[in-house]
Amino acid sequence: MNVNGNISDISHIFVGHACGSLSGSVVGGFLFDCMNHNLILGLSTLGTAIALYLIPFCKKAILLVVMMAVSGICTGILGTCGNVLILNIWRGEAAPHLQALHFTFALGAFLAPILAKLALGSAVPSENHMIADMSNHSELTLPPAADLDIIFGVPANKNLLWAYVVIGTYTLVMFAFFIVLFFKKTPYREKTKKAAQIRTAKYQDILLVLLFVFFFFYTGAEMAYSSYIFSFATLHVGMSESQAAGLNSAFWGSFATCRGMAICFVTFLQPGTMIVVNNVGSLISSLLLVIFDKNHICLWVATTVYGASVATTFPSGISWIEQYMTIKGKSAALFVVGAAMGQMVFPVVVGYLQGNYPHLPGIPYVSLGSAIVMGVLFPIMYKLATAPLNSKIQVSRKSEDQKALLSTSRFNNEDEDDYGEEGAEEEWDKVDFEMIEMMRNSVIETSRKLLRKSPTEISNQLWSNDTPFSSSLVITGNSPGKPLPLDKEKND
Repeated sequence: MNVNGNISDISHIFVGHACGSLSGSVVGGFLFDCMNHNLILGLSTLGTAIALYLIPFCKKAILLVVMMAVSGICTGILGTCGNVLILNIWRGEAAPHLQALHFTFALGAFLAPILAKLALGSAVPSENHMIADMSNHSELTLPPAADLDIIFGVPANKNLLWAYVVIGTYTLVMFAFFIVLFFKKTPYREKTKKAAQIRTAKYQDILLVLLFVFFFFYTGAEMAYSSYIFSFATLHVGMSESQAAGLNSAFWGSFATCRGMAICFVTFLQPGTMIVVNNVGSLISSLLLVIFDKNHICLWVATTVYGASVATTFPSGISWIEQYMTIKGKSAALFVVGAAMGQMVFPVVVGYLQGNYPHLPGIPYVSLGSAIVMGVLFPIMYKLATAPLNSKIQVSRKSEDQKALLSTSRFNNEDEDDYGEEGAEEEWDKVDFEMIEMMRNSVIETSRKLLRKSPTEISNQLWSNDTPFSSSLVITGNSPGKPLPLDKEKND
C-alpha cells in the first residue's frame, strides 16, 4: 500500500534482498580477512540501520527493492563475519556461542512480529482513512516541487514509520557497541591462538564444496517449509486460516526453543552427533508428511518435529568443520552463499509445484528429498574429514605445531608475525638438539663417576649435604644456542 503496487511488484523485494544477501556474504568473506573485525561489523550494522530508517519512506517499488538490496548486503556481511568472529575468539569452545548467536536469530523472528503488533497496533489503515489520504496526497502533488514526494516521502500510516524507526534505533545502538570495541583495540587477534592445535584436513577443497551443497539443501528446505506451510495447510490439507497460522507458529516456536536448548546440549554432545540426530528427525518427519499428507494431527506433529530438527543444523555444521580445518572469511562466505542460494531456489520450486500440481504435497516432497541428500552427504563429508594425512602433510603439520609452540614463549618479547617459518624450525631444532645432547652427556658423566666409586662412597655422597646437587637450566627464547649455565651452591 505504501508504494501503491500489486503483489507481483512487491515480490521483487524478496529477490532484491536475496541478491543483496548473496553479494554481502561474498564481500564480507573477503573483507573479514583484510580489515579490522569490529570495524567491518560496525559499518555493516550502521548500513542496516540506515536502510531500516529509509525503507518506510520509499514511495516507488523500484526504490524499495534497492533499499532492501542494500539491507541484504549489510546483513549478509554481518552473517558471514559474525560466525567467523566467534570461531576466532572462542576457537575450540565456540559451539555454544554459535548456538547462542543463531538462537537470537530465531528468537527475534518469533518475537518481533508479536511485539510489533502488541506495541504498535495494526499497520493496515482502514479503507476510509486510505481514501482520505489518497485524496489529500493528490492535492499535495499538484505543484512540480512536490514530485520528489512521489518517490520518497512520509508514509500515510505512522505506525509503519515508527515500527521501522524503533528497529533501526535498536540496530544503531549495536553499531555504537562495535565502535567502542574498535577503539578499545582488544589484543585478542592472533595472540589468543597461542599453542592451539593446527587442524588440517586432507581434502579441504572437496569438503568446502560438499558443505556448500549441504547448506544449500538445508537452508532451502527450511525456508521453503516456513514460507509455504500456511498455504499448504489451507489449500492442500483443508485447515482454517487460524489453524494454519497456529501451525506456522508451532514451527517457529519449536525452532527457537531447540536453538535455545542447543546452547546447553553442545556441552556434552559433539556437533557431528547433533547433525546426525537432526538429519534423522528431518527424514522421519518429512516421510510422515508424505505418507499422511491429509492428516491434521500428523501435520501438527511432523511440523513441530521438523522445526526442532532443522533448528541447530547450520551452527552445528560450522562447529563440526572447525574441528578439522581452520575457517576463515572466504570459507564462511562459501557456506553463507550456499545458504542464500538455497533460499532463492527452493521457494521457487515449491511455488511451481503448488501452482501446477496442487494435488501433490509439494512441501513434503521437497523436504524429504533434501533430508535424503543431507543424510547421504554427511557420512561422505565425515569420511573425507577423518581421512589419514599423507607423510608430506604430516611433516608440514608438525612444522606448524613447532612454530606455534615456540611463538607462545615469545609473546611478551616480539610479535609472532616477525617470526618466520624457517627461523622457527631452526630454533626448534637447536633447542631440541641441545636439550637431548646435554641430557645424554649428563647421564653418561654421572654413570662414569658412579662406576669409579665404591658402594660405600656412593651411599655417603648421596646422604651428604656438602655435595653440590642444585642446578638449573636456563634456556632463553632469544638465543637458544647459548651455553647452559649451572648455578652451584657454595658450602664452605
